[in-house]
This record gives sequence, C-alpha cells and structure tokens, in this order.
Amino acid sequence: MRILTLGGGTVGRWVADMLCRRRHSVTVIDNDPENVRRLNSELDVRAIEGSASQATLLFQADVLSADLCLAVTGDDEVNIVGASMAKALGARRSIARVYAPALRDLSTFDYQSHFRIDSLLSLEQLSALELARAIRNPDSIPLEHFARGQLEVYELDVATGADAAGQRLTDLKLPSGVRVGSIARDGRMWIASGADETRPGDRVSLVGMPDDVAKARDLFSGSTGKKRASKVMVAGGGETGYHVAASLCSHGYRVTLLELAAHRCDILAKLLPEVTVVNANANRRSILEDEGAGTVDYFVACTGNDENNIMAGVEARELGASRVLCLVGRPDYANVVGKLGIDRAVSERDVVARQILGFLNEGAIISQRKLPNGAIAVCELEVMEGSRVTQAPLADLPLAGRCLIAGFQRDGFVRVPRADDTLQTDDIVVALVDQDAASECLPLFDRG
Repeated sequence: MRILTLGGGTVGRWVADMLCRRRHSVTVIDNDPENVRRLNSELDVRAIEGSASQATLLFQADVLSADLCLAVTGDDEVNIVGASMAKALGARRSIARVYAPALRDLSTFDYQSHFRIDSLLSLEQLSALELARAIRNPDSIPLEHFARGQLEVYELDVATGADAAGQRLTDLKLPSGVRVGSIARDGRMWIASGADETRPGDRVSLVGMPDDVAKARDLFSGSTGKKRASKVMVAGGGETGYHVAASLCSHGYRVTLLELAAHRCDILAKLLPEVTVVNANANRRSILEDEGAGTVDYFVACTGNDENNIMAGVEARELGASRVLCLVGRPDYANVVGKLGIDRAVSERDVVARQILGFLNEGAIISQRKLPNGAIAVCELEVMEGSRVTQAPLADLPLAGRCLIAGFQRDGFVRVPRADDTLQTDDIVVALVDQDAASECLPLFDRG
C-alpha cells in the first residue's frame, strides 16, 4: 500500500521503518532538513522537506494515491490540519496522533468529525488502556479504540445460580443498550446468537453502553456479597498514568497514584477525586515501602522513563506487590523485564504498531484487530453506498452467529442497534466477526 507519513521525528521514523519492512511504499514529509537527509540515506523511503500542512507539499508527495496518511509530527494542531487536508485531497484514510486530552474530549468539541479524520490516536491513552486491560480483563475484547470509547466491554464468568445460567439469550431481559458479544466454553470462543444458551462456568462478554452493561452484569454474576476491591499503585502521573488511574477507579479499584511534580498532583487530585494522589518520588524504595507498595494487588510503573519504570517495578516486586506491570518505550526491553520479576511489559511502539497495521485494509474495513484466540476479529466498518446491509433490517441479514453488530455511529452519536434497525450509508459500524465467515460477511458492507 502507499503510505504518506507526516513527520519524520522519533515516532515518524520508527513508523516509516516498520512499514518499509512490511514492503509498503512510504513517503515522509518533515520540515527538518537533517531528518530528511537521514531518512533518504538510511531507509527505503522517499523523504520530502517542508511543512506537513501545506497543500503543495501534499500534492508533491502524491497524496491523491495514498491509501493511508499518518500525521505524527510533534505538534497536535499540525497533525490535525495535515490529516484533514490529506483526506480532503484524496487520501483514502487519515489518522492524526494527538497528545492533548481536550482534542479527544467529545463533551467539548468533536475534532475528529469536524476535520473528517478517520481516527485520532494518542500513544499515551492507548498504552494506558493496554495496561488497564491487563489488570481488569487480560483476555478482554479491545473496543476502547473503536466507537471512540463510547462502547464498553465487560467479561465475566456465568456463576452457578445466576439468573442467566441455563437461559437462552433471547429469553434474557437485557437492557436495550447491551448485547452478549461472545461466549467462551471448554477452550472455544464464538460469537453469540439469540439461540445460544449460557451455562455455569461460561465466560461471556457484554458489549454496550456503560450504564446498561453495569445493569446487565448482575444477571450473570449471581453474587450476593461485595468483593474486596483490588488495590493498585500507579507510579507516574503523566498522561499515561492519569488514564490508567481513571480507567481503573471507574471499575471499582482502589488506586493510589505517585507523582513527583507538586503542580501536577494538584491537577490530578481535581481530575481524579476517587484516587489517592501522593506527591512522592516513585523511584525511592523507602517511599514505596511507606506508601504500601508491598501490599498492593497491582503495581503499574509509567513514569515516562524506561529505566525508572523497570527499577520501580523491581523494587515493588521485592517489597511484595502481587503483580507488577511496566510501560517501556523500547520494544526490546519487553524481553528483558520478565527475567527481573516483572509480570507484564507494555511497549508504546508495539501498541501503536498494532493500531496502525489494523488500518491497512481495503474496501469497507477502516480497521480491524484479532482477539487473542484468533478466531474472532473486531472490525470498524464504513457502510458504503449501495451496500447490501442497507437493504434490510439487521434481523433479516445473514449475519447471525457469524457477525455481531455491537454498535454503530451515525451523526456523531454511538448506540447499540436493535434487531429492527437498518444501517445507512456512511454509518460507522463496530462488529465482531468470525474469521471463518469473514469472506462472506464483510463484502455485505462494500459498495454495491
């Protein structure tokens, strides 16, 4: 495929190198002549010097034939403008990397829709969600990136004596905004359909709007008493640490966050009223000991420095933390930390690589991610004009048991569909697709 990368700094260079190794045709635009010289001499790319937000440079880079534009400069505004212009000038898909949380906050302004960008990616948020998911549900379905975070996925086991045990899904009185996405039993996972019956011990995933998912959980859990809330200590209060803490405390975890900068602590305390924010250096063993790092269920190190994260993780492990997770920038560190007693290392580059590679698709597929078991993929699909899925209600489409429409976005709003809903051109759909049936289901969304 033809990839246009805006920005040739640390991230842009690494992205270009990764895509070249996979034999894609890559063009890079960067305003630093030294970066351009290095890219042209060291990588098999075409590097052009200039501003990523100038139309003349985009035309020179052949934006009209680009399958994907990746805007990854160090400036959020340049990324948004460049990705928007590239999409308007002919690029099939465009993605902008952003750092500022306000640019992803739909309650203030929808930058993504306004500038007609396919996706806004934050390395910090994606890494945080990966860390949080490793704590909440290690094998859960990764939908946080899809539907712009407005859909939630919750995995749980069907308890003996639960209302849902032994019931067909069609007989369950689920809230309107939630669906059973998948069922796992005896080492096999499949997409749920109305005729499926849940059994005690099954692991099911609930997909839908957060409030409705919370209501539906009681049907499957059968719990009578409150479970002890797990204790988590997060080292580092930057954007990654903030998102880790926010994600976990919203799911009932007791979170303590250590941050060295006093002014940042004040901000975090206001943003996260349910989190205990401590102004302290997480790299000092005495402080970790005083703050109870040895008694936590999970210790998460995401200070922004690989070596500091690894050292803090090792200290927490020696003090007695049950599980230790670290954020590392260098992917090769992930092979080392396991030998130091760290349970899980998340690499920012690996996380973003999976996201970018998920966008290298054709037809109606915007992006896709395979689940850990490999049998099911989560796809983000654009409903094309004249596609067969627009010609009948969802209940009448040949999708049952092979493709579950978990949610769709229309006019900026995301919701879980009903059986009598009919998809429309330009809807963005999030679907769970059985890989064995993908060749039959996905063409239904293509242009007619």
